[in-house]
Amino acid sequence: MTVRLTVRPLTLAWVKQHLHTGEQIVGVEELHGGITAEIRKLTIAARVGDTREMVLRSFVEPAHRERAEDSLTREAGALTQLAGTGVTAPGLVAVDPTAAHCEYPSLLMTCLPGRTVLADGGVETRVPLLARQLVSIHALRPAVRPPGYVTLTTADTVVVPTNADAAAWAAAIDMIRRPAPPYQGRFLHRDFQPGNVLFGVLPSSPADTHITGVVDWAATSWGPADLDVAHCCTNLALLHGSAWGRRFAEAYEEAGGVLAADASQRSYWMVRDPLAFSEEVAVIARAWRESGRPELTTRAVAERLDAYIKMLLC
Repeated sequence: MTVRLTVRPLTLAWVKQHLHTGEQIVGVEELHGGITAEIRKLTIAARVGDTREMVLRSFVEPAHRERAEDSLTREAGALTQLAGTGVTAPGLVAVDPTAAHCEYPSLLMTCLPGRTVLADGGVETRVPLLARQLVSIHALRPAVRPPGYVTLTTADTVVVPTNADAAAWAAAIDMIRRPAPPYQGRFLHRDFQPGNVLFGVLPSSPADTHITGVVDWAATSWGPADLDVAHCCTNLALLHGSAWGRRFAEAYEEAGGVLAADASQRSYWMVRDPLAFSEEVAVIARAWRESGRPELTTRAVAERLDAYIKMLLC
């Protein structure tokens, strides 16, 4: 099989150092959907004809390389601690967070079965599965806590979409000017959403849909469960409509998850997350289009974001 070289020479040499004797790379495939890193799936063949796959993540863009060391160090730590838990994640093979060996900061990991599913069809089946998975993540008690969470926006950096409800956005922005509510810390994925969850789907039997793993642990943090829940709610609202954002929060509690007891505290976290999306609508919309949702233009996502903000303030 001819290999189309889409892995850079130094990185390729580094990857080869971590292959088994007699193995070689026989295929390289670009994986879409990522925003901050370049992701490649590598097909590895052994002399006896068996093949396996690995995933290579590299921080290539200058705008993202400045946080590459922190992100890759977090992910490597998370993958190490997740091994042997009830949460299925890739296995860490190697990491080069400072590009000491590769052209760019990189991480090599095992490849999990399954695929991401962003389509509207079947969302009612997937939401409870997502909720139960997130409850399992929040139940983890790692030997070493990851760094504390970082907020992704401020009241002064929110970008109000064109033609949005100005009064609703002003009220939402005022809400996050307040100090963050107190919370009980939990192990957070910090980017838990459908694009980072793999499903095994049997077309002939939708009832057998199941989660095969969770990927992209580069933002792993310690913080309030509400923050992870709010993030998934926002993604679901923008992918499938506002009602699915609210439904996910309900499903999380039905699965045994615990959110802030006070309604105003819940609202703070629920509003803070979609406001952070306001700064990256075009980037997020492009990633979703590349992943098979061509109707999610920047305008369409901005309109859904506006509708979701208004719903949260009702």
